[in-house]
Amino acid sequence: MDFDAFFKSELDGLHEEGRYRVFADLERQRGNFPRATRYTENGTQDVTVWCSNDYLGMGQNPLVTEAMKTAIDNCGAGAGGTRNISGTNHYHVLLENELADLHGKESALIFTSGYISNWATLGTLGHKIPGLIIFSDALNHASMIEGIKHGKCERVIWKHNDLKDLEAKLAAADPKAPKLIAFESVYSMDGDISPIKEICDLADRYGAMTYLDEVHAVGMYGPRGGGVAEREGLMHRLTIIEGTLGKAFGVMGGYIAASAALCDFIRSFASGFIFTTALPPALAAGAVASIRHLKSNQIERFAHQERVRRVRSLLDARGIPHMPNPSHIVPVMVGDAAKCKWISDILLDNFNIYVQPINYPTVPKKTERLRITPTPLHTDADIEHLVGALHQLWSRCALARAVA
Repeated sequence: MDFDAFFKSELDGLHEEGRYRVFADLERQRGNFPRATRYTENGTQDVTVWCSNDYLGMGQNPLVTEAMKTAIDNCGAGAGGTRNISGTNHYHVLLENELADLHGKESALIFTSGYISNWATLGTLGHKIPGLIIFSDALNHASMIEGIKHGKCERVIWKHNDLKDLEAKLAAADPKAPKLIAFESVYSMDGDISPIKEICDLADRYGAMTYLDEVHAVGMYGPRGGGVAEREGLMHRLTIIEGTLGKAFGVMGGYIAASAALCDFIRSFASGFIFTTALPPALAAGAVASIRHLKSNQIERFAHQERVRRVRSLLDARGIPHMPNPSHIVPVMVGDAAKCKWISDILLDNFNIYVQPINYPTVPKKTERLRITPTPLHTDADIEHLVGALHQLWSRCALARAVA
């Protein structure tokens, strides 16, 4: 078999469908977020980033960067290996204590990414709990899906946010089988929010554990940034809360917060924790500083929510269709893969605006979109420039306008 010919053929198919992914060569400008320097064959270009998951700009916050510098001065660059071999750095202990406190749980366990925390935790539970059935929301993240598959337990997929379908599937399952309901709070592509209370009610009725992925909500919602579950007073009803340090907290890493026994169980049996190098101390220190700040300060959250409202208002005024939702994610709907990529390219090349197109398989075909994520640091001028550029390109593409 000519392997390179096969690879090229598959890639050609992505090009023809307009969904070949190109990674922009960007360098974030310290202290100047959301500005970045783009590197091209023709030189450099200053751009404004509109699709970062650094939702609150905490990756540029001086409290965070100074904490990371101090940790490097104290500990050096790396962790030295796995925690099993090299030991747990004190910054790891501080971080896990902060996370347990944030979510009102006995314990927390950190991983190298949110993907790994989902994959390792769900996979380990599925593999180790005899007869476990995992009930997974149809729109769960790929990391949750892969973790459940890795666990090789029985899995049941229920319609997205459909309580009647979930209950029907719970009722149809073996009443003696252990059960776990896995779902997210904020779904990152549509920006919708799950009915957490009602899902917890069903879990209580059918004796199921609950696993809530809050990666797009931690830092963003609740009086201390504990997520949607904190905002709604429901953290105590969830068996496991999973989150990330790489979005609103602005650093890198993932975690779970749960009972001491459950966290120790995952620590002791999850290969994705045991056999991977630990987070560098500097990253843990930066995360601690970010979490502590957002626990006691609402300024970033309030400013962020106002910026989201401003973006939506200007999009509405120009008839640019965006998916309505109660979260901070603003999906601008294009509905065509080639046009979505073309708009993204023109925004970058001609308007100095970076927003990545979201195409299949991340979202269903014909729902292609530009996923816009405003931050507290986008100015009125930034917002007007973005919406003005979209207004021009919408006309050039002959795309339908939203009706007021």
